[in-house]
Amino acid sequence: MPAGLSWPEAAALALLALALLVALCRHLWALRWSLSRDRASALPLPRGSMGWPFFGETLHWLLQGSRFHSSRRERYGNVFKTHLLGRPVVRVTGAENIRKILLGEHTLVSTQWPQSTQIILGSHTLLGSIGDLHRQRRKILARVFSRAALESYLPRIQKVVSWELRGWCMEPGSIAVYSSTKTLTFRIAAQILLGLRLEEKQFKDLAKTFEQLVENLFSLPLNIPFSGLRKGIKARDMLHEFMEKAIQEKLQRNNPEDHSDALDFIINSAKEHGKEFTMQELKESAIELIFAAFFTTASASTSLILLLLKHPSVIEKIRQELMSHELYQQCERCPAGPCLDTLNAQSRDREKPLLCPTAKDAHKDQSQSLSPTEEGPLQPHASLEPTLPQSCPCAGPQLRALSGQSCCCPSDISLEKLSCLRYLDCVIKEVLRVLPPVSGGYRTALQTFELDGYQIPKGWSVMYSIRDTHETAAVYQSPPGGFDPDRFGVGRPEAASRFHYIPFGGGARSCIGKELAQAILKLLAIELVSTAHWELATPSYPAMQTVPIVHPVDDGLQLYFHPLQPGRGSKA
Repeated sequence: MPAGLSWPEAAALALLALALLVALCRHLWALRWSLSRDRASALPLPRGSMGWPFFGETLHWLLQGSRFHSSRRERYGNVFKTHLLGRPVVRVTGAENIRKILLGEHTLVSTQWPQSTQIILGSHTLLGSIGDLHRQRRKILARVFSRAALESYLPRIQKVVSWELRGWCMEPGSIAVYSSTKTLTFRIAAQILLGLRLEEKQFKDLAKTFEQLVENLFSLPLNIPFSGLRKGIKARDMLHEFMEKAIQEKLQRNNPEDHSDALDFIINSAKEHGKEFTMQELKESAIELIFAAFFTTASASTSLILLLLKHPSVIEKIRQELMSHELYQQCERCPAGPCLDTLNAQSRDREKPLLCPTAKDAHKDQSQSLSPTEEGPLQPHASLEPTLPQSCPCAGPQLRALSGQSCCCPSDISLEKLSCLRYLDCVIKEVLRVLPPVSGGYRTALQTFELDGYQIPKGWSVMYSIRDTHETAAVYQSPPGGFDPDRFGVGRPEAASRFHYIPFGGGARSCIGKELAQAILKLLAIELVSTAHWELATPSYPAMQTVPIVHPVDDGLQLYFHPLQPGRGSKA
């Protein structure tokens, strides 16, 4: 302690020195990034803060969530700089700015994924490829999402959606919607897109392993015991082992009449483009397909259910449109309780009379049955075909859709029929505008370029914001924060705005599976409004988390689902 100073004075002096040292470090940190600007450009760097040394503004970002970006956009404008996850980042909002980034793929910018993501997903993916390799892989994968492919997926997707929703309605208590939609979309991805031969226990184990992989995709690149990366690698290796067995079995079957899943399309398309995929490439492509279809579609499905619940008038308009196209009719002679179908027909005596159990018993029966795309153990494409007599008045059109019988209820829906449902299309677009599953995308600047009067230095990260662009676009005539499907109606300027609406990105890296995702959402909406009504099981709506994708905080969207009864068509 310096002579003549008391302890309080010495402590105050030490704190002052520390504060000056911290301020100096922060100033030097900011100066370090100011000096990193491209001196060949006369344009200034974007406004913004680089935060604290080494940590940048990462902690603020993690704690504030979406508010972090909106507060800084209000302070600095549509283009601002920050420092996140160890890299300098320029955050970008606005249609014209985003247009330049999305159309500048391979020239101005290149895709950027964290190192942990690249390690776990592998080097043979569309997400990680660049330049000519990206163009080649995209051409090969285009067959997976062609119109012919979608037509082949559609009937099986419709049955899976019907089967899952039937389970929701039979559940005696509330269900966690986000968990349930993840089950739905994983079943579609694994059993329909990939044609995996799964018993129900296998399906649940595989889904759990895949969720572990996804949870650790964005982690520190430290391959040490108990680290996120180590957990992700372990999950990846387990999935690869399973996929290799499934793919080998598929290749050995070599049935030319059974080429109707994504792996079949990938293998055949690669051959047509003069390329033979290795086993490693096929495994990584399979994992990438599930990754692309699983969480984002589950997020959008959850948002769809939530927003329809909040806006019952939209449900009624969808029903009216279905009626006008003869895709929805009330089944006046259907009783309240569901008839017991022959979901376990293989193990049940077909001569026994059909009974009408309680919802709890019926749900128990369903939970023990085979999955909707199985006929028996390890049968990938054989659909679940319950055998009901023509006179059986099942409660809920989902059972009649499964059985192939008719009771004035919706039957198979083709892509052509879906394209005629204009209002439903507007509803899906508005759901994806209000709650886009992915809030933005990352790129790396390949060269220094200009945005909004600022320079974007070569090597810096560029994050374009989907959510902020949707929320601030001046083109939307009705309040952007409101839910208004009619904003996408014919004659409205919103319907023709290309880069004001970007839930699937755009340019060379626009989502290749967007048509499939929209078809799944439309089928889910049709099944929901035709067969069920649902209500909140909690006192209030949950908050929505936006990172890494939009979903209810702590899976807090708890709902009761009930079979739709005659006379209740106007209620959600």
